[in-house]
Amino acid sequence: MMNMSGSSSTYHPFAPAPAPPSNLGLYRVLSPHAGIRVSPICLGAMNLGDKWDMMMSFVLKEQSFKVLDEFYNNGGNFIDTACNYQDEESEKILGEWMELRGNRDQMVIATKYMTNSKPGDPSIKQKINYVGNNIKNMNISVENSLKKLRTSYCISIFFMDGLHNLVVAGKVLYLGISDTPAWVVSQCNQYADDHGKTPFVVYQGKWSVLDRSFERDIIPMARLNDMALAPWGVIGGGRIRTDKEEQKREQEGRNRQSVGGEDWKRTEDEKKTCRALEKVAKEVGVTNSRSVAIAYVMQKTPYVFPIIGCSNVEGLKQNLEGLKISLSPKQIQFIENEGPKFDVGFPHSLTCDGSQTSWMVHMAGQTQCVALPTAIRPNRI
Repeated sequence: MMNMSGSSSTYHPFAPAPAPPSNLGLYRVLSPHAGIRVSPICLGAMNLGDKWDMMMSFVLKEQSFKVLDEFYNNGGNFIDTACNYQDEESEKILGEWMELRGNRDQMVIATKYMTNSKPGDPSIKQKINYVGNNIKNMNISVENSLKKLRTSYCISIFFMDGLHNLVVAGKVLYLGISDTPAWVVSQCNQYADDHGKTPFVVYQGKWSVLDRSFERDIIPMARLNDMALAPWGVIGGGRIRTDKEEQKREQEGRNRQSVGGEDWKRTEDEKKTCRALEKVAKEVGVTNSRSVAIAYVMQKTPYVFPIIGCSNVEGLKQNLEGLKISLSPKQIQFIENEGPKFDVGFPHSLTCDGSQTSWMVHMAGQTQCVALPTAIRPNRI
């Protein structure tokens, strides 16, 4: 093939894409009901900005841009934020970065509303309708988020009729819901199915090896509704660390509470879990136990896209190591055995999850079951 200058060209319209720069560029379909393709890890933007510096780590704009650039250059395209994060600074920084880089249409942005987005704005005296799931706050929040993000649409907004109208208007592509009981989500999606509305396709909630209550009802609900899972708190809000890291943190006076107000120090059970993660990290050849915690949730069930925040480029690189780790069933069992005791509770302990037969059936005969869907295993690139 010759170009206009007479020299040969290697361009071909049907050539396969080049190898991705990292496993972050091995994209996955978000969920069975959402065909959009996203990076396997979602970058959490909660700490972009410094308005919440009294209760959590923060990242100023210049450093935020470095983290965002590193995420993007490694193939990342999936970012989570919310209308109120850092008193609106998070969305503003993200919007400015996308505009300057000219990559808005390449990015998949998930934002949320419900919490008061104007707590620090003295010009707004009556803030009561800047909070809640009512239609007024939904419309105000979406319009403000789109302005701050400097875009005309976003991927998801975290009720059914009003949300459906946003999808029809093209302002939102898919719907997600966060931190809500499984029975409420199921009822919402049933209403959507019954009335021809847009259902929720992704659920966001707290899940880590330190707190597995997410597995009791949320994962079975997501499996039944063909929903993706975007867990936050995967590295325990910074609680997954070594004993040396904890000592250093105490010596440096970095002992502020988390957003939820929990004590920053780990319990004895949490320390035991962290040591188990460290042991597995050595077995799989990584130095950072937090990357093992990331791999753990990603390999428990399909369609898991953990939301991981970080304050610097080095932290991001360490977290991305989780995409290279393949945990054996034995290693997963070891981590769980060493972690806080988890009881599925009644009635799950009686009915099972479908992957095995209840003991009551076995009283009548032996059976075989179809295995539950499994997660994607890491590729070597």
